[in-house]
Amino acid sequence: MLVLLALQQNVWAQSIPSADYQELPDPRPVNKASWDPVKDSRLHAAFGSVDIRYEKRNAPDYNALAQTWRTKAWKGERVHTQVVIWTTRPLTAVNIINGPLKGAGNASIPASAVTTGFVRYVMTDELNKDGSGCGYRKPENFDSSLVADGIDIINKRDIAANTTQPVWLSIQVPQGTPAGLYKGAVVVKTGKETTSLPYEIEVVNHTLPAAKDWKFHLDLWQSPDAVARMDNVKPWSAAHFAAMKPYMKMLADAGQKCITTTIIYDPWNSQTEDVYGSMVKWTKKKDGSWTYDYSIFDKWVQFMTDLGISKEINCYSMIPWNLKFYYYDEASGKDTLLIAKPGSPEYTAHWQPMLVDFVKHLKAKGWFNKTTIAMDERPMADMQEALTLIRKADKDFKVSLAGSYHAPIEPELYDFCVASKEPFPDEVLKARVAKGLPTTFYTCCTEGFPNTFTFSPSAEAAYMGWHAAAKGYTGYLRWAYNCWVKRPLQDSRFRAWAAGDTYFVYPGPRSSIRFERLVEGIQDYEKMRILSAENTAGTAAKLETLLQPFKDINALKTIPAANLLKDARAVLNTL
Repeated sequence: MLVLLALQQNVWAQSIPSADYQELPDPRPVNKASWDPVKDSRLHAAFGSVDIRYEKRNAPDYNALAQTWRTKAWKGERVHTQVVIWTTRPLTAVNIINGPLKGAGNASIPASAVTTGFVRYVMTDELNKDGSGCGYRKPENFDSSLVADGIDIINKRDIAANTTQPVWLSIQVPQGTPAGLYKGAVVVKTGKETTSLPYEIEVVNHTLPAAKDWKFHLDLWQSPDAVARMDNVKPWSAAHFAAMKPYMKMLADAGQKCITTTIIYDPWNSQTEDVYGSMVKWTKKKDGSWTYDYSIFDKWVQFMTDLGISKEINCYSMIPWNLKFYYYDEASGKDTLLIAKPGSPEYTAHWQPMLVDFVKHLKAKGWFNKTTIAMDERPMADMQEALTLIRKADKDFKVSLAGSYHAPIEPELYDFCVASKEPFPDEVLKARVAKGLPTTFYTCCTEGFPNTFTFSPSAEAAYMGWHAAAKGYTGYLRWAYNCWVKRPLQDSRFRAWAAGDTYFVYPGPRSSIRFERLVEGIQDYEKMRILSAENTAGTAAKLETLLQPFKDINALKTIPAANLLKDARAVLNTL
């Protein structure tokens, strides 16, 4: 079938490295003066800041680092920092050793709750001259550089001379941890040389629910096709599902609520490196009737549901960007396509029987009430035509849209996500939230800030959760969780859009600074939601004051997101 052929033709045969790999050279010159204060060749290590993407080629500012780290955390919260290693001599097999944190009496946080990963460097670019990240681009037209972003899965690696190597340190505080002060240390080892860095976590008497119980409506779109290419496996084979499992588990652990499905081939006009295949096989019989094979759709939805992502099934799309609809024609014995605009007789004849059949299938599976026919950034007139057909198939069929705010169709939309600079009217937003409707915002290439490009300040990823809380949104959407470019580990640039726009995580699977900080902001959203509901000692009013600086995204023009978050989180952790 067309779906499999397209994927097989686009496979980039390779093996995803589980060990070390070669980073690209940094095109920027070394600031030799940065290494002048480093007078000896011993192993250097200290705690840094999560807000800084440390440069590989230059020595860090030692005066801005610390030999200890102290933080506060709720029970069930994941907290993190960076350990910065720098050296004037080559270091061999550098290893990071984690141990348990000891509290009062027999209380402890086990070593298994502590993870570390070498931060890796990927090539990035910059915004357009107009301040956005949109449009097709050539690398030579943009200032490119290496940037710290990926978090590796290996536990040892060599470090070259005159190199800075950050390490991401995370502690997942178990929910049953007694409140109190916990002390631990991270050890950096190379050969017989070691450096131990002590740290403390004050666990406060609040509990963050498990990610599956978070209310934040996180919707990062998944690409099964990209995993098939990177792992060089047959799409929808057992090997494909096995390869996808750790990525989707990582997404579930971030509180993801939505399953991205495709009910047609190529809903986004081949805009990504891997064309999205259809999870539904459309067949036009010789007698003119239609059959629909939902086998792949069913396997994918069940797979994601079993991993804990089960609130919403979003089906893309009745209005693809190129208005092309592919199917297999029995009469001609080949794949063919229809080009039809919503509202045309051809469009109606193509979609009406499918929708009727799809409703029956979803109800038989018990999925109808959580499934939406999903569109993104489509004109209102086209949406209205599609809604007419959907309502004819079943008046209770849910619909979702990510795009501009369209007042006439707002009441028809179950899940409505608006662009960050095109907000809902206040009264509409409050009414939707009161009804329990997913009502969120998104960022894409349009916004220079806040954003999650590989060159974006990492604090902007955490900012998303705070902005959602300040505006009253129920969550956040980003179009690409893992739409990888050709060489995502080495080069995040793409033929279109600013670097990193197409993915949050790296093959491996490897997390990223951006992804970890996005989860940080979601955790803060959940903490504020819980505290507001409890409203002890006037907490709700205090939170309202705390959130004021996060309501206007344009505030980031003059105040870095890191500054806003630092001050606000210091207060939040005392409530």
